Amino acid sequence: MARARGSVAWVLASAWVLWAAAAAAEARSPAGRRVHRHLKRLNKPAVKSIESPDGDIIDCVHISHQPAFDHPLLKNHTIQFRPAYHPEGLYDDAKSSIGSNNAGEKPMLQMWHRNGRCPVGTVPIRRTKKDDLLRASSLRRYGRKRHTAPNPLSVDPNMLSEGGHQHAIAYVEGDKYYGAKATINVWEPKIQQANEFSLSQLWILGGSFGEDLNSIEVGWQVSPDLYGDNNTRLFTYWTSDAYQATGCYNMLCSGFIQINSEIAMGASIFPISNYAGSQYDISILIWKDPKEGNWWMQFGKEYVLGYWPSFLFSYLADSASMIEWGGEVVNSESDGAHTSTQMGSGHFPEEGFGKASYFKNIQVVDSSNQLSAPKGVGTFTEQSNCYDVQNGNNGDWGTYFYYGGPGKNSNCP
Repeated sequence: MARARGSVAWVLASAWVLWAAAAAAEARSPAGRRVHRHLKRLNKPAVKSIESPDGDIIDCVHISHQPAFDHPLLKNHTIQFRPAYHPEGLYDDAKSSIGSNNAGEKPMLQMWHRNGRCPVGTVPIRRTKKDDLLRASSLRRYGRKRHTAPNPLSVDPNMLSEGGHQHAIAYVEGDKYYGAKATINVWEPKIQQANEFSLSQLWILGGSFGEDLNSIEVGWQVSPDLYGDNNTRLFTYWTSDAYQATGCYNMLCSGFIQINSEIAMGASIFPISNYAGSQYDISILIWKDPKEGNWWMQFGKEYVLGYWPSFLFSYLADSASMIEWGGEVVNSESDGAHTSTQMGSGHFPEEGFGKASYFKNIQVVDSSNQLSAPKGVGTFTEQSNCYDVQNGNNGDWGTYFYYGGPGKNSNCP
């Protein structure tokens, strides 16, 4: 018996030695060194690190050491710690489930908050792991989109779901816009394939839908390919050249300057809504500071998270020409049929509150820095039998819409 145990121990020890040798060889390989350098570039030295219950590591990085300052034009940038002006006419968000603070304690907004908070003077950044990079098609494309924003004005039906992306959105165009706001119902839609995603967001758009598109995007998403799980996560994105060479998700490149120590881009949102049960939502506000020209982001009523410097953009350095709100999924048709990846709650708009996902109190910021209800709201979806959108207006919710769907069903084969 002792000899058998000794043999097992020897086999395990030998296996570990072989694994360690293989891992060391991989790390020394050119590809391994490139991955190591990329991780070192993305993950800045932390003042404190917090392990989230969902497996994420949140690094509390000194505000002046965040990835934004890798940008050559930001080397000597003086951080703007608050916007010069806030939009006038904000809705009262007291009805929102997330962000209310009746007990005087900090609300639980993200999963990592269960295990701690970052100190003042730092910003929370989700640590990128080796496996995150290995899931990407290439190191260069890691954290970048491969497609453009939905163009509801396109007259070519073959272009409407270009690249397998499908949408259910509300939009306004034909004026100059200086920001947008929405309260977004939060769900955890099911994803069929790991290379697909489902998101709900607002788009701030400038330029054409060609190679010069400028876009700022904020919302929540479920993306197994980007994050390695099916959690619902807060995200941002920006580009100044239609997703070609500029911009990225969250803090995965230089650009967005975060000033807030409470909310981490790319971290899991908590809690989320249940079908026919408790409903939760988040409020997002993006606006252009009329004095400095930077585009600011606010989460909820009290968290001003940071800004995109105006020099990152061409068209958005002036204003936006279109605002979009709504959902998007990837339909890879891997088995020759439409994906069953859900949008929103996975249920159609007609099911209403508690069952279908919604955007409420959607607003735009005008040239006088006033928030107001959007005029001439249009809706758009490529295949309403798969994902649909229905808008409305009332005294409690202002301008709103329900959206989403299950994807593959008897009417969406």
